[in-house]
Amino acid sequence: ASPSLLQYVSGISKQVAGNIIKQREKIGKFSSRKQLKDVPRLGEKTYEQCIGFLRIPDGENPLDGTPIHPESYNKVAELVMKLEINPRQIHTEGAKEKLKNISLEQMAETLEIGVPTLQDIVESLIRPGRDPREDLPQPILKKDVLTINDLQEGMELKGTVRNVVDFGAFVDIGLKNDALVHISQLANKFIKHPLDVVSIGDIVTVRVKDVDREKGRVGLTMRF
Repeated sequence: ASPSLLQYVSGISKQVAGNIIKQREKIGKFSSRKQLKDVPRLGEKTYEQCIGFLRIPDGENPLDGTPIHPESYNKVAELVMKLEINPRQIHTEGAKEKLKNISLEQMAETLEIGVPTLQDIVESLIRPGRDPREDLPQPILKKDVLTINDLQEGMELKGTVRNVVDFGAFVDIGLKNDALVHISQLANKFIKHPLDVVSIGDIVTVRVKDVDREKGRVGLTMRF
């Protein structure tokens, strides 16, 4: 991808996009998502935010070519083992047929994950080229919010949950990058996992907690 396209990926700034291109020119084609951790200024937080949208086709790990976040790779490994699927053959028609025929509720309980998470994993394995955001409703936007410069701390907005990970949920409020609601800001009570209170596709009311205009990051809260 070009630097201009990379800038549309959640969490990636213009400088980081340029650094990704330079790193690719330096080492040749990326063979794994882990190699992106060596890109200058692409820190751990940015990596967690963007890596589900960066795919490595024909890489060392077949999962790197899917929208599945690396934090879920261990659950995918458990899933394919339960279904007796060769990890190197997860995109074959035989594997897809097994995935289509599982009971989501029973398998989710076995793997100790939420049904929405498992459903997203299965869909990503069956259709590795899909963008899960395409299937979601468009966010309900505040008309006077057009760019990150329009945001102010304390502003109340509505948005669509685009991704749920262990450390929080990413919400589309109409900006270039989805904004993060950290797990500590999802509820007024302790929760073990973000899926306890939100799911992909939910329309939620959020409040702007902090704005980092230099890095293009927005922190949201659902604690009112």
